[in-house]
Order: sequence, then structure tokens, then C-alpha cells
Amino acid sequence: MRFITLFLALFLLVSCDKKNKVSVDTIITDATIYSVNNSFGTASAMAIDKGKIVAIGTTDEITKQYESKNTIDGEGKFIYPGLIDAHCHFYSYGLSLQEADLRGTKSMDEIITRLKAFQKDKNPTFIVGNGWDQNDWKVKKYPTKADLDVAFPNIPVVLNRVDGHAIIVNSKALKLAGITKDTKAVGGQIEIANGEPTGILVDNPMELVFKIIPKPTRKIQIAALLDAEKVMFDYGLTTVNDAGLDPDIIHLMDSLQKAKVMKLNVYAMITANQKNIDLYLKKGIYKTDNLDVRSFKMYGDGALGSRGACMHKPYSDKPGQYGALLAPVPALKSIATQIAASNFQLNTHAIGDSANTVILKIYKEVLAGKKDRRWKIEHAQVLREEDFDYFKFGIIPSVQPTHATSDMYWAGERLGKERMKNAYAYKKLLQKAGIIALGTDFPVEEVNPMLTFHAAVARKDSKNYPKGGFQMENALTREETLKGMTIWAAYSNFEEKEKGSLEVGKWADFVMYDQDLMKINENQIVKMNPVSTYLKGEKVK
Repeated sequence: MRFITLFLALFLLVSCDKKNKVSVDTIITDATIYSVNNSFGTASAMAIDKGKIVAIGTTDEITKQYESKNTIDGEGKFIYPGLIDAHCHFYSYGLSLQEADLRGTKSMDEIITRLKAFQKDKNPTFIVGNGWDQNDWKVKKYPTKADLDVAFPNIPVVLNRVDGHAIIVNSKALKLAGITKDTKAVGGQIEIANGEPTGILVDNPMELVFKIIPKPTRKIQIAALLDAEKVMFDYGLTTVNDAGLDPDIIHLMDSLQKAKVMKLNVYAMITANQKNIDLYLKKGIYKTDNLDVRSFKMYGDGALGSRGACMHKPYSDKPGQYGALLAPVPALKSIATQIAASNFQLNTHAIGDSANTVILKIYKEVLAGKKDRRWKIEHAQVLREEDFDYFKFGIIPSVQPTHATSDMYWAGERLGKERMKNAYAYKKLLQKAGIIALGTDFPVEEVNPMLTFHAAVARKDSKNYPKGGFQMENALTREETLKGMTIWAAYSNFEEKEKGSLEVGKWADFVMYDQDLMKINENQIVKMNPVSTYLKGEKVK
């Protein structure tokens, strides 16, 4: 009788306890969860319902209060907020997956070999390739059209340099684009040698060629987005800031997301031409659970690798060349003034110290008296000492740490010793701005966010060079770096209340690793790969 009474009491206790539990979609237990909240605290479990975090705490606390048919044992693994790439070219990367890949080539001969293989495989009527970089070659000089003309005399060829600010084309493409030695170049360069175009175009004149490239079909556009999305999830990226999109692609992304075909979160920067500005200032900010359209992307100058970045003084390795602004100062100011009068954010590409001076002065002038605008300088690569103070006034530096470790081999030749002191100065920018947003600029660099983390912390490339780190005074701590890839990036997008940290009420976007990013040996960081990636509580990898 005593046994029966004890059994009934225990049964009632368990039944009551079960009735008091809240049923949720998913519970994660027995993990180390870096919440990246204000105290940078950790937890071991969290409960997720309808895509959002409803509780986070110890495994005992969560399992006492919640129950789920989908309870996942974290097995001691390490969980971080879903990673955010604060500056990339997501759609362009997807397109590049449909085109010839020239990254890592060491010579023009190797480029020709890859293009021949691409032609045999795809049989295109117009060859487009991406990713060459003459700085990786034994002879670090721009190629010419000569080799392309021999290999491809009857089909147009357009090859984008790795930074997207220079192209090499063959004679067929030059002819179709109507480019001759007499074609005027404003905001860039058409290289001429022996009275003829060499095939190299830098910055604005590239548009003459881009106009003749056949537009991708809708089928190719969709394949580009979905192929790129898979790569993002494989690397633990749950939000990407696409730096320069046209309305047509933004609309396509929205349609695919609403149809549940595409799931990735996108922070879209609209290409800041007058037509797009007029359209979106009239439409206003557009936001869904997956898409945020509230910013414009403006270009101040070109890139350092192609000597298109606009400098106060000539390039150290090419006296007389300063680079160039891609538009006159009044035109840049006009765009900024229009956007300042709206609720939209402006994010401007500025690499050279002169371009940064111009854009920062414009920002200060047009934002006078306006609070919490969070306008960004994209890249902020080379600055004068006196210009760092502009970042005290709410301007956010959005930088790409792997640029430092890619460029370190040749940047000193371009800039000279004095200017290098204030180049890739991420710690100094953080100290002035209070936050820093981190990205990759892929496909200029690799997608892998662990390369970003490693470059920011160790200031070394993937081969762990240089031994002591590159300009280590500007290295970031691991905590600062993780914040730059999560909560600070979210803040820079006005999205800090919904993502960027693992807290109650925020989306359950997170990535799981089997090693601790905050403690693992520095030279092992680049080898880390996510075990799984979750977007709004759903496993996507």
C-alpha cells in the first residue's frame, strides 16, 4: 500500500511538472553558447519557438521549464550568433559561379588555359571571367589584349580583375564596345600603348564594355542566388550585406524569399545612381523578415591594387599617378544631400586617403544636426592622421580584414612607409568609432569568415605569414572581432534588436562549431568549419 501511494505521488508530481512545461519547437542543451550580449556571457541551453529565442540559460533551467519533440544535445559544442558579412557582393559572387574562375592564376598563360577549359565545357558566345590579380604574378604588370587575341580572335572576352576595378578585354570586345584610342575616359583610365588600347580599362570606362555583355537570363540569376546561398550556409553566414544592387535583383530576392525558395537574410545596398535614388526615396524603406532595403551604396574612388584609389599624393611606385574620384565632388555631395534628407543610410566606398577626406567632409556637412544615421565608410583603407577623428561622430567604419593580409605583399610599394602607418588601421578606427563592422568583400576575397577572423586577430594570411603579424598595433581582440562579425555588424544595419546576439526575442540565427573560436590556437582558426548552421531556428546546413 505504501509503495502504491508513493508511486501515485511520484506520478502526480511528474504529471504536474510536465503540464507546467512550455512546449517549444526546438531545445538545444549541453553546449557552450556565446550570447554576445552586453556582458559577453555564455549559456549552455536555449529554447526556440516560431524562429525566435524564447529562453536562454543553463541546461537545467531550460529543461525544467520547456519541452520539445526536437531536443538537440549540443554535446559540448560551441554556438555563436549567425555570422554577418558586413560588406560583400553576394549576387555578383553567385554570377561568378556561372562564369570562368580565374582566382589564384599566376600568369596570363594559366588564364588562357582556364578559359579554354571553360569554353570547352560551357560553349559560351561571350566569355566572362573573374579574379585575376597581376600582383600574384612573377612579372607584376598589367596584361595586354595580345594573348587573348591570339587565343580568342572571334569571341569577345572580358576578364574582371579581383577587386572589380579593372578589366582586361580582347580586341573583339573593344570593337563591340566602340572603344578606340580616341575614347574619352572620365573617372578612370583606358590604357594606351603604341597608339592603341592595350585592353586594360580601369573604373568608369569599364561600363562601356559591361553594356555589351549579354544580360543573364532569369534562370541564371536565380541559379546565381541559390548557388551563392548554399555557400553562405556552409560557412555559417546567416546575413549578408550586398554592397550595390539594382532594383530588379532586389525584387527577385524578395520574390524568392517570399516563396520560401531562398532563405538567407540580405541587407541590400541599392546602387546610388539618380534613377534608383528617385525610385527608392519615393518608395521608402522596405523591410521583411529576410530582406532589409534601407541603404544606398555610393562609390568614391577605385581600388589600390589597380592604382585607382584616390590619393592626396602620387603613388610611391608610379610618380604622377594619383588615382581618381569616380564622380566630381559636387555630384557626390548632391547624392549625399538627397539621402540625408530621407531616412535612408548611405554607405560609401572610399579607399584612398584623398577619397576618404572628401567623403568624410561631405558626411559631416550633410549630417549636421541629424542623429543616429549610422552612415558607413566602406573599406576606410588609407587615411590621413587628422581624418580618423571624423569617426567620433557616429560614422561607422566597415572594413575587410583579409584586405590587409592580401595587400601587405605590395601595398607598401604603392603607399610608401609613411602612408602605410595609417593603412588597414582597424584598431585605430575602432577606438575612434566605438564599433567596427567586419566583412570580406567577396568575391574580391574568399567567402570564408574564418579567414576574416584570423586576419583581424593575427594579422596573418591563411599560410600564417608574416610570422609576427602585419602591423600588429592594429590587430583586434577575439571578442572585438566576433562582435564585428555579429552584433556590431547588426547595429550598423539598424538590426541589433533582432539579430547579432543570442538573446530572448531575437531570431534564432546561430552557427555551431566543435571547437572554441575564442580559445583555439591562432593557427587553427582558418581550419574551422561549422558543424551546422541555423536560420530562424531551422537547420540550413
